[in-house]
Amino acid sequence: MRAALFEFLLFGLKEARACIFSGSFFAILLLSKVIPLGPVPRYDFILAAAILLQIGFLVTKVESLAEATVLCLFHVIGLVLELFKTHPSIGSWSYPEFCYCRIGTVPLYSGFMYAAVASYMCQAWRIFDLRLENYPSYRLSIPLCLAIYGNFFSNAFMRDLRLILIPLVFITFARTKVYFTPWKTRRLMPMVISFILIGFFIWVAENIATYLGAWVYPEQTSRWTTVSFQKLSSWFLLVIISFVIVADLKHLREKTQREQE
Repeated sequence: MRAALFEFLLFGLKEARACIFSGSFFAILLLSKVIPLGPVPRYDFILAAAILLQIGFLVTKVESLAEATVLCLFHVIGLVLELFKTHPSIGSWSYPEFCYCRIGTVPLYSGFMYAAVASYMCQAWRIFDLRLENYPSYRLSIPLCLAIYGNFFSNAFMRDLRLILIPLVFITFARTKVYFTPWKTRRLMPMVISFILIGFFIWVAENIATYLGAWVYPEQTSRWTTVSFQKLSSWFLLVIISFVIVADLKHLREKTQREQE
């Protein structure tokens, strides 16, 4: 029992370590809320602080250059989605505060929120020494990712396909297991369960972020309310996109390294 409790505690500490970027980003959000910024718009302060944070992680080797490159990809993916979802004709959410560093109505710091998810996955992969079993073929995972990402756009004009996509995720990853090492013993978990857990904790983080005014949903404009639990399905699907990109890039890099050797 003592060993099991120690392993659970160590697992929690490693999870916290894997969340170093997202945790630091939340600290920036909180700091920007409580300290006087003078003439500097809050969103611009968040952007500058997040850039310095990213540079600091690279200099101290908390993140590798390859991982930072992956995060840049997520900046682009997130920014494109943000530009669409915040367009006045769509209005899925909004950024109520003024800032200089923005594209359209989207502050540039928003990309770091998507990069935080990718950062967690890259860190967790290394810290827990993740290994995958029965991972689906690229011919299945990549089209599924493209369909999920495309649905985030198309559901504004046509029927939302997530009730089809979610069962497809369960079918595609039904046999996939992820092995991880909290302490001495390797543990395993069905891949789909890890998607659900990560999506849930992102939903919790989203509630904190909206409370701190990082962005607001239409129902939160007059007063803050808990983010709809229905958003959990969106984060579940977004986690899958994030994971597949990280996993496929890691597999590709490992394959290239083996071929060079």
